[in-house]
Amino acid sequence: MRKSVVKSLSLLSLGPERKVKCYNEYFVNGYVFHTEEYGHGRKTYNNSVCVKGSTSSQLKVDYCDRLEEVVELQYHSEQNRVFLFKCYWYDMTDRGIRVDPHYGLVEINSKARLCNVNGVFVFAKQCQQVYYTYTPSFRKDRSRVDWLFILKTKPRGRVELV
Repeated sequence: MRKSVVKSLSLLSLGPERKVKCYNEYFVNGYVFHTEEYGHGRKTYNNSVCVKGSTSSQLKVDYCDRLEEVVELQYHSEQNRVFLFKCYWYDMTDRGIRVDPHYGLVEINSKARLCNVNGVFVFAKQCQQVYYTYTPSFRKDRSRVDWLFILKTKPRGRVELV
């Protein structure tokens, strides 16, 4: 067993191979994710991603956005593959988030983006799926078009059709 661990570590230390594979969709954690481009024009979107995180002040924050790319890195061995999601994150600080006082739901400002973020990639296994919907008052007040509710979904697994 010791030799296999040493071999695996030495292969990882070489870094990933130079070529990467990109996908339009990926199944992980019971969710099917689609890239934003792939889902464009479809009736349902599966491109909204949420990752648990924390800020420098030790506050727990969920970072959310839409999935831009699914990238597979391979580390010189078939077993050593890593899948990453590329996302540009919404600003989940006071400027870009609020809680609706009537419904208690979290709203985000879809125009508020994090600037100069180095961490646009996250491990696919860290992600869960969410979806965005307009506020109930959207029908009366179109000025709130930039504000969207975040609703978390439960994993459903894969349904095989026969």
